Amino acid sequence: MAQTSAAHPTAAQRAPAPPPDGAGATGHRSTVTWSLRGFTGAGYDKGRPLPVQAAWFAALHLLFVKWWFPARWRPALLRAFGARVGQRVLIRRGVRVHWPWKLDVGDDVWIGEDAWILNLEPVTIGSDCCVSQGALLCTGSHRRRSATFEFDNGPIRLEPGSWVAARAVVLRGVTVGPGAVVGAGAVAHRDLAPGAVLTAGGTPGTDPSGSGAPGGSAVSTPGAKGATA
Repeated sequence: MAQTSAAHPTAAQRAPAPPPDGAGATGHRSTVTWSLRGFTGAGYDKGRPLPVQAAWFAALHLLFVKWWFPARWRPALLRAFGARVGQRVLIRRGVRVHWPWKLDVGDDVWIGEDAWILNLEPVTIGSDCCVSQGALLCTGSHRRRSATFEFDNGPIRLEPGSWVAARAVVLRGVTVGPGAVVGAGAVAHRDLAPGAVLTAGGTPGTDPSGSGAPGGSAVSTPGAKGATA
């Protein structure tokens, strides 16, 4: 009987394993296709009429980003277009701000060369923050399951004393807590607790002097190699 069963498998033995949830006969998960032609931008308010937008883009590209434009004039130019900018704010060359009227900067803030503040929604940078060279604060995103790839934007907040290091990215809807660090090249896609340190390829940890980091997370201090400006 054992030989007969082996030669003639049962129906249960012959039946293929069912595909994983969401997968078709080929084993691939179902995908969502969208039509970019149908994109409407619903829910997105640019905040100023077209002539003001055009005037800002002219000022941005002809003056603000240029190496020869005095650094002490950059905060004043942002204020002229509706930004709230505190005292002793240092903005280096090449910095791009999408909409000044959606920007709120505290006192004693440093923003390094080629940083990009893509603020389709409000960005708040608290006092004593540092946004290093090439960093990106991106408030824009899209709903990938939307048939027309509509916006999924959200504000960004950097609490006082936080640091977004060189070429780091902070995504929409994220708050970086007081004293927290987004290390060089890291991507912050969720809130960082006060004092937390996120390094590239790691998970948010806490300062070793605090309660400790989750198992397996990459922990460093603001002066460590993974969080250099």
